[in-house]
Amino acid sequence: MTKPFVVGVDAGATSTRVAVHALDGTRMGYGTAGPGNPSAHGLAKAGAAIGDALDLALTGIDGTQVRGSLAGVAGQADALHETLAAIWSRHGIPGAPTLIGDVPIAYAAGSSAPDGSLLLSGTGAVAARIAGRELDALADGVGWLLGDHGSGFWIGRAGAKAAVHSLDRGQPSGLLVDLVVDHFLGDQEWPSDRAKVDRIVRLAQADHMRLAAVSRLVCQAAGAGDAMAVSIVEQAADHLVAMVGRVHRSGPIVLAGSVLTNDGPVRRAVLERLAGDEVSTARCAAGAAAWLAALQLDPDAPHEAFTSG
Repeated sequence: MTKPFVVGVDAGATSTRVAVHALDGTRMGYGTAGPGNPSAHGLAKAGAAIGDALDLALTGIDGTQVRGSLAGVAGQADALHETLAAIWSRHGIPGAPTLIGDVPIAYAAGSSAPDGSLLLSGTGAVAARIAGRELDALADGVGWLLGDHGSGFWIGRAGAKAAVHSLDRGQPSGLLVDLVVDHFLGDQEWPSDRAKVDRIVRLAQADHMRLAAVSRLVCQAAGAGDAMAVSIVEQAADHLVAMVGRVHRSGPIVLAGSVLTNDGPVRRAVLERLAGDEVSTARCAAGAAAWLAALQLDPDAPHEAFTSG
């Protein structure tokens, strides 16, 4: 006897994940690949990543038994329709996947409630109001250059900036400053603090994404009590809570993104500020996409089973 399946796709700026589930929520297959954001990486690369992850997820599974599929894609999701239709056809899957943005998927990864809010902080940051499981309103999420306050990039840039200014002013070195210097310069000897400043600035300008990695150092230093790092963490939490406050009306607030799903000082500070709200944490986004696809076939599809993988 054959069993019907659903496919869920979570295609982001750094990686792509595909989950295949039975309608009772049992995970039957899972695959990961590279970035699947067509806006950031182009249609060809994004489509190839989704195809690679789907190939892995469907190992040993008859694609003709897939009865529904949904893809949550960062960037311009609609641009992928023809590309994914061809990939799905190659696997014998009837029909192309439903395409939506990645924000409703991230929310569904943390709650089955149709109405609520998402607060996401990873490399970037955004808050969203969800109504009827669809995006209703956004706050921030305008990118690293002009916004994304409280994101990993924002935290990392704040940490690097604070360290550079401390060196430039000849202030006593603290843990965060030492960590930032080591991150950019290693154990190389420099003739002066100003020489360190100039080199860090050049490296950051040459590859601004190196700043996002400094967020981990800020959290490490804050955990050790470094006053400079603690201040940055508190500012980040204030920004994030204010961001979600702009859109939240009722229902749960789902925390998503590496800054808020991993235990650390920013997550703890945000949870303290949201103590009076119903808060949950996003889990498997690909499973959430599969759950949304399953709802079209079975309104009682179990959310927990799909998202706990």
